[in-house]
Parts: sequence; structure tokens; C-alpha cells
Amino acid sequence: MPGDEASAQPPQPARIPAPQPEQGPLARAEQFIWLTARVLEQRRFAFHFLGGAADPVDTALGSYLNGDGGYGHALDPDLRGPLSQPLHTAHALRVLDTLGRCGGQRIERLCRHLTGVSTAEGALPVVFPAPRAYPAAPYHPVQDDPPGELLTTGPVVGVLHRNRVWHAWLFRATDFCWDRIENLRHSHPYEIQSAVAFLDGVPDRARAAAAADRLGRLVREQRLVVLDPERRAEYPPAPGYGPQELLFPYDFARRPESLARGWFTDEELGRALDFLAAEQEPDGGWPVRRREWAPGSALERRPIATLDALLTLRAYGRLATGVSRPGPVPPP
Repeated sequence: MPGDEASAQPPQPARIPAPQPEQGPLARAEQFIWLTARVLEQRRFAFHFLGGAADPVDTALGSYLNGDGGYGHALDPDLRGPLSQPLHTAHALRVLDTLGRCGGQRIERLCRHLTGVSTAEGALPVVFPAPRAYPAAPYHPVQDDPPGELLTTGPVVGVLHRNRVWHAWLFRATDFCWDRIENLRHSHPYEIQSAVAFLDGVPDRARAAAAADRLGRLVREQRLVVLDPERRAEYPPAPGYGPQELLFPYDFARRPESLARGWFTDEELGRALDFLAAEQEPDGGWPVRRREWAPGSALERRPIATLDALLTLRAYGRLATGVSRPGPVPPP
């Protein structure tokens, strides 16, 4: 009726239900994933924690695949647009590695793509220049003639080696990674992560162990890792990083078998894992510490960070194994 104040009120948005406090970490994370994640992260969660099959993950990942054999379409949320980029390739290979599917014609085509887009030294830049500009995080500036970077080349080469992929592209790319790692004198945390990804997969284990030992000393000397989360205010972020963009022991040693595990004492790693478990937020997800530059990118990255946290905690026996709840997995 006219004049009815109640009828003049605008409709209120539906409230998203928060996980119940009594739920365990995995159940709370599950609700967060179903509420916020892309299809790919939903399928990955089902595969890792609900007994789901690998095929739905593979199918979801295939939607990011381009005709040139590379991956695009914001698979890595920091690079928008359809173009194939090395950061997307590294992300895709990490997913395929967990599925045990880094082989076959798909990987052959991918290596041919990498051959065509590598720099003169056989490495991958962070971002390729393109005929038109697509949105990208400001910390990934586009250059006309970008250099090869360990940041992108290391993870790609490491995963391919771990899966015993042999392709001509790998020879020069592997030499590039060895040269960069063995001559590092100053670095930043994400580059060290990429070095570890290479060293954990490369076939020459003795050489990898020696290089990892030197990197571990560098990381501690240059304070690139927060060894005590309670004193993280004493660790300044690396140049160009966000105010909260700090890395902890588990960021380098994602699994106990990583060469980076030897960089930290049991006490240091235990404190870090306690901190990681406590970082789960009331909505069930984990935070993203890097700088937020676009709402969509930030929204898409939190489920990825949540999956990373869950997988790390499980690898160290800090998360209950098996499915998060009884019942069948949703059909593909």
C-alpha cells in the first residue's frame, strides 16, 4: 500500500551461511570451496579430498588450453585475457602433476609451444608481449623484449623432469636453470620457490642436493623466510612485495620429501605449520598475502591458496585423511 514504509525498503542480498564453528578444518574449507571457487578448484578439491576422479579435473583444466598448445584465460589469476603465458603453463603442469598426467601428446605439443616462445637462451620470460594489452597484475610488467626468468622456467622444467619427459626444449632450459641457481647471490622468495621446484625434479640428485644446501644458507642469511611467525613484524617484505607478503618454511618445503625441508629444524617447521593451520579464516578459506590489484583476481586466488594450505597440512600429517564427509562425490 502507498505510504507503507516496509514496502519501500530495498530488497536485501541473501546472506552467505558461514561454516559452523564445530566443523573441522576440512569441512569448513569444503563449504568455502563450493561457495567461491572456480570449477577447476572445485574439481581439484573433490579429487584430493572427496575421492573424486581425475577426469573431471582434466576436463576443467582443458578449458584453459589454447590451440598453440599453451594455456591462457586467466588460469593464473594475475594474468587476464586469453593468451598463452608461461605462468599459466606452470600452473597447468602443477595440476597435471598431481593427476599423474604429465605425458603424451598434450605434453609434446606443450613443449613445441615452449620451444617457439623461449628467449635466445632457451628460457621462459614471465610475461610475453602481445599485440593488444590485457589486464595483468602491476608486479608482472610487460616488456617489449623480456628476459628469461628462473621464476617461470624453474617450475616448468622441474615438473617435466620429475615426470621423465624428454624433449629437445629441456636441454637448454635445464642448463639455464642450473646456471641461474648456482650463481644466485641475491634473490627474492618467489624466485627461491621456483629454484626449489626445479631442484626437486631434476634428475641429477647429487648436484641438486649441493645446490639446495647453498640456497638454504642464502635464504637464512638474507632473511627471505620467516622462521618465527610470532616475530614476523621483524621480517621486512622483499622489494616490490606487499606489506604482508612474507613466506614461511612450508612455502618452500611444501612436502616433507622436498630438498628445502632440510633448511629448517623440526621446531621451526612445526611453528610454521601451527601458524598455517591457525590462518584458516571464519569462512573456511585461507588468506592471500600478496597485494590485491583486482577484485576478480583476489576472489579466484583464495581457493587456490586454500587448496595449497590443505595439501601442505595433509602432507605433514596435520590434516585428517580421507573424505571430508560421508556420501557420494557429485557426478561430473
